[in-house]
Amino acid sequence: MKGCVISAPMTGSGKTTVTLGLLSALRKRGITVQPFKVGPDFIDPGLHELAAGLPSHNLDGWMLTREANQWLFARACEGKDVAVVEGVMGLFDGFEGKSETGSTAEMAKWLDLPVILVIDAHPMARSAAAIIRGFQSFDPGLKIAGVILNRVAGEKHFRMIEDAVRDVPILGWLPANPSIEIPERHLGLFTAKEEVTALRVRAIGDFFDAHIDIANILDAVGAVYDRPGRSQSAPTVKTQRVALAHDKAFSFYYHANRLELESAGAQIIEFSPLSDAEVPEADLLYIGGGYPEVYRHELAANSRMLASIRRFIESGKKFYAECGGLMYLAESIDDVRMAGIVPVQIEMTERLVDFGYCEIRTNSDSILGPRGTTARGHQFHYSQLVGGSGSAYTVKQGQRDYPEGFIFPNGIASYIHLHFLSNPALARNMLNS
Repeated sequence: MKGCVISAPMTGSGKTTVTLGLLSALRKRGITVQPFKVGPDFIDPGLHELAAGLPSHNLDGWMLTREANQWLFARACEGKDVAVVEGVMGLFDGFEGKSETGSTAEMAKWLDLPVILVIDAHPMARSAAAIIRGFQSFDPGLKIAGVILNRVAGEKHFRMIEDAVRDVPILGWLPANPSIEIPERHLGLFTAKEEVTALRVRAIGDFFDAHIDIANILDAVGAVYDRPGRSQSAPTVKTQRVALAHDKAFSFYYHANRLELESAGAQIIEFSPLSDAEVPEADLLYIGGGYPEVYRHELAANSRMLASIRRFIESGKKFYAECGGLMYLAESIDDVRMAGIVPVQIEMTERLVDFGYCEIRTNSDSILGPRGTTARGHQFHYSQLVGGSGSAYTVKQGQRDYPEGFIFPNGIASYIHLHFLSNPALARNMLNS
């Protein structure tokens, strides 16, 4: 099996374009390709799935240990031909300036994968060679397998750069093409559930395939070797059913969370709060993040589903809601009525209210485990609570410690997206509680 990391000197260089193009081109050739994303982002993995036809996994050097990342990578790669890992920000950018923690470079070394560097050639020519050499020499422990030049003005422009780059193979170049750019939304790139995005991903694949020799890339990347990982133990609970909300309004999940629940004995049943009439028969309700504010009128119009959600939770059955799930369970989103389980209103804002990595510690016994249970996660939201606040967790975020989240006898609702692999007991606790 072969694998590589797609990175760049900085955000906006074309990592996602190259990643989607490569995933699409490999899939078109009948090659089974497993995508990954470094960092906590939900948008890029959704785009990866459109291109590759397989769920994309988030790898993260801050939320997860080295061993957890290696285990997740090895598990996801079983039976696949090629692994493609899209980096985050610039190659060496991470959680802090004094170390490589959380960076793409750190992950490439943990997984022993070569890096393909995407260079935005639009504003430069010979200077590209200096940038490439600097990235080569900055960390000798990292292997730069080659570069792909993006937004090249034409053949003459490419030849100028090619003449200057001596030490690293140029694996191909892409001409500037504004028509394949994916429009942005407040959570980053457009959600993968948008039809226009699916068409754009297909166009990126065709464009990439027309300009890049895929054989050059496959020749440049190395083999992925199996590594010992966390042992797979038998489920400690009998099979339970987990109703998982999944549609255009709710699509932000770490796929590893689903794997963790299944490994702990859960059967996942997906349902749509937008179009279904009732929550499926289940022991646990899991509502993740997404864009409930965009679809708030459609969600409110589905009164049978809202009533079913309330019956499920008020009957004492377990539930876990994060970010968009919290918003859906609130009394309202911008005065549009929601489920009314959490006694607050949600007000959308023009500014980013909270963003970044965080570590939580539970303040009482809960479905996540006994008081003091810890886990790591991430939050990113353009909304705020009105009329109340919660203290399910004590959250450590940078230099701040603050209370957050709403705890119920049978569940939790919070803005924070937890990565269940940051504490392997979480999934078992949720099913055993």
